[in-house]
Amino acid sequence: MKKLSLYIVLLLLLAATKVYSQKTDIKDNYTSQVQKEEGDLNHDKQNDKVMVEMDLKDETRPLRLQIFLSQPDKKLQMVVSSTKIIESQYPTDKKGEHNGNPIPDFFIEDGNLKMLTDINNRKSNYEFRLKQNNFELLKISRVLWDGKNKTFETEIDLIAKTKIEFEQELGSDEILNKRTTKIKVSSLPKIQDLSFSDLEQY
Repeated sequence: MKKLSLYIVLLLLLAATKVYSQKTDIKDNYTSQVQKEEGDLNHDKQNDKVMVEMDLKDETRPLRLQIFLSQPDKKLQMVVSSTKIIESQYPTDKKGEHNGNPIPDFFIEDGNLKMLTDINNRKSNYEFRLKQNNFELLKISRVLWDGKNKTFETEIDLIAKTKIEFEQELGSDEILNKRTTKIKVSSLPKIQDLSFSDLEQY
């Protein structure tokens, strides 16, 4: 009976070790650095860090966004880690084909984090602010070129709850067909809760 109990304990320990090992492997698979951006996000005059890394072991080539904020001891602490805000390079629904879009760019401007995407030739700029260790989506601006001499532009302000759409001729500052609509916003979306498809819905 004692031998049986010991055998069961050993099996449980081996299973736990295997699960831990798998979790560690998954965590460490994002080994290819795609982008590194530094700047002050929490207004303490110290550099914070934004990292985009790719998992080369996974055939879909998923990407991970991580944000590190400086602390009073001048060390960096991770506050955001997301694998869903950037689309995989070879999504499963594409059956081995590339998604056709460049990897988004992240940069820090005026203390806010900005994410630039180019999805199906529609260029978008997402602006996030840091509030209580959360990065909240504030504004979205988009530009779509018709391939000739006109652009279709959209500006969304989630605080003002407005969506402005207009057109412009290339080389002209004149705004055409401007339309303003009110949008419903119950709370500002947080970057760690958003997927790339969520962003495209706005």
